[in-house]
Amino acid sequence: MRIAFAASVGPDERAEWLQVLRAACPHHEWLEHWHPGQAADVAVVANPPPGALQGLRGLRLVQSLWAGVERLLQDPTLPAEVPLARMVDPAMNAAMAETAAWAVLSLHRGFFDYARQQREACWRQRPQRRAGTVPVLVLGLGAMGRAVAGRLAALGYPVSAWRRGAAADAPWPGVQVLHGAAALPAALGGAEVLVNLLPLTADTRGILGAPLFAQLPRGASVVNLARGGHLVEPDLLAALDAGHLRHAVLDVFATEPLPPGHPFWTHPCVTVLPHVAALTDARSAAGVVAANLGRLERGEPPLHLVDRGRGY
Repeated sequence: MRIAFAASVGPDERAEWLQVLRAACPHHEWLEHWHPGQAADVAVVANPPPGALQGLRGLRLVQSLWAGVERLLQDPTLPAEVPLARMVDPAMNAAMAETAAWAVLSLHRGFFDYARQQREACWRQRPQRRAGTVPVLVLGLGAMGRAVAGRLAALGYPVSAWRRGAAADAPWPGVQVLHGAAALPAALGGAEVLVNLLPLTADTRGILGAPLFAQLPRGASVVNLARGGHLVEPDLLAALDAGHLRHAVLDVFATEPLPPGHPFWTHPCVTVLPHVAALTDARSAAGVVAANLGRLERGEPPLHLVDRGRGY
């Protein structure tokens, strides 16, 4: 098959991706450049610029190398009739679970407070709580949400997981699965730590704002590992400054890189990560691509297809 590769990455990263993809899929022809009307069976993409796939004919699949596809869906030139598959990478899911576990452990055990104490040369021991006394709510039960909920439950936290649509089986023993708008207020009211892993859609944009924060108990913390568009930044700052929220761990932002003068950089109750909670692992992602190409060749439906109506 002919595979078109389009990505908004630097030349070194582009070369690395092509090397790994070619090694995983050696019997396919990889196209880096094409002319209008050129035929290709599949496009493998990583947030390509709008219009990047224009001119290709015969496409049977667009395979994303990124887990999020909102930017792809905003491209009006993306062929509406061609199936779109998102990246569901076990290595990325594991990395996200590790980051969420670090964030929740740090909040639970006061490690961010101890970091501030170190800067102040302050020696002060704080009470040590058990994980079983720190309820955690995970928003979103896709592949990453399930991995995170399972990892936190295995560490002993009481975990609830909420999704907008119909409930799924619990991803791990001890995880309570909730669904629908009516179930969210009670779930928020019982959460000490909120971990957001929702997909970014028209319905979830701005969900982390003042109305939601008001439903969290005083002293709760927020961990946003999904998309910057979920968060209303002024509302978070107001909730932190008022003392209603205790701390926020943020990996994603409305503007990336985060501008140098942004208040998040210096706010004592905000921990900033530079969008590194779960980076795509080229080797494992290439294996996912190879598996979907094999399914296409055998006439089987590709895995992890996007429902364009839902946005994920």
